[in-house]
Amino acid sequence: MIYKRSSALFAEAQKVIPGGVNSPVRAFKAVGGDPIFVKKASGAYLYDEDDNRLIDYINSWGPMILGHAFPPVVNAVIEKTKQGTSFGMPTEIETTIAQLAVSMVPNIDKIRFVNSGTEACMSAVRLARGFTGKDKIIKFAGCYHGHSDSFLIQAGSGAVTFGSPNSPGVTQGTAKDTLLANYNDLDNVKELIASNKGEIACIIIEPVAGNMGCIPPVEGFLEGLRTLCDEHDILLVFDEVMTGFRLAKGGVQELLGVAADIVTFGKVIGGGLPVGAFAARKEIMDYLAPVGPVYQAGTLSGNPLAMAAGLAMLTELNDNPEIFSSLTAKTEYLHQGMHQALVDHGVVHTINRIGSMISVHFAEGKVIDFASAAEGNNDTFKKFFHGMLAEGIYIAPSAFESWFITDALSYKDLDETIAAVQKVAKTL
Repeated sequence: MIYKRSSALFAEAQKVIPGGVNSPVRAFKAVGGDPIFVKKASGAYLYDEDDNRLIDYINSWGPMILGHAFPPVVNAVIEKTKQGTSFGMPTEIETTIAQLAVSMVPNIDKIRFVNSGTEACMSAVRLARGFTGKDKIIKFAGCYHGHSDSFLIQAGSGAVTFGSPNSPGVTQGTAKDTLLANYNDLDNVKELIASNKGEIACIIIEPVAGNMGCIPPVEGFLEGLRTLCDEHDILLVFDEVMTGFRLAKGGVQELLGVAADIVTFGKVIGGGLPVGAFAARKEIMDYLAPVGPVYQAGTLSGNPLAMAAGLAMLTELNDNPEIFSSLTAKTEYLHQGMHQALVDHGVVHTINRIGSMISVHFAEGKVIDFASAAEGNNDTFKKFFHGMLAEGIYIAPSAFESWFITDALSYKDLDETIAAVQKVAKTL
């Protein structure tokens, strides 16, 4: 394929935008080469600035669960735009989508809308600290909760040591209140709790990890976290920015039957527009201003265009629950086809999948945490990425990202993708 215009646009972008991109993963640093610039998208397809058609397995990192330019969402945004784009005042549609979201998700009574997943997770942790009166949090290596200071922490020298900042600009003072645990390792969490008894406000986790590839929780892990939180008066925060309204109407809480105290959302809940949200039971949410003492605000929170897009998307999912079965079936079909293609050519790999999230790891053995994900052969992934791109298939430009399936994909699209894997596997 020819990418002359994309390369030219990237060169221009680097002159005025740091790295030429507004979010680092877009820069193709992990795979090499120049990023693809998109002109438009429809259904399961992207069309780049060189007029190449690409089958999309990123779908804006999750929200395009029913495809790009999904007509009910597009129409809702157009009609709402005609009435004004932002007011900084309450609107009826905020209540309407809040009522729908609360009805769809278990264990929440109230929800507050913000502008991004980062903001949702940042606010959820502040609320947890305010509600419990404790300062420390536990997060998991390889889980990403946005770029708020509390979350940009890398592992310390041992299982029970404090983390350290992994970005300049994050202070040691912030880092000392963030404890790092290993995903899918309940004993490690127990050690951290024992070493910081009575000091931990919350445990925040992607209940299905999507930022080290797709990594589901092992049996009993989430249930064990729930028990530990109950025993030690700790709030359990599920970051469902990726999984909420994607893996089930009620997200992972519904899918796996584990209750969280606070849940964060993004992606699907905005139908593709910038949005986030956090939710909990009444007594926790009423700790927020203006009712309670924990401050959180945002001029564009509850923006009418984002609310219109989100309401259209959630209504579609709520009214048509068979969509989730369809998504799971398509993802399983893709999984089996890719696995067989890689086996046919002797390519060492592991494929993780749950619902409509999937990732290919070029590693031996199970991939259950960040350490095992890091064992994957990144050189093989780079070849795989560029090989698939040459065949018109766009996957995540990083070995540490989940793919997101859209129901707009046809089985013909899936067969085309599997055929591409067969072809590329010969070169690996």
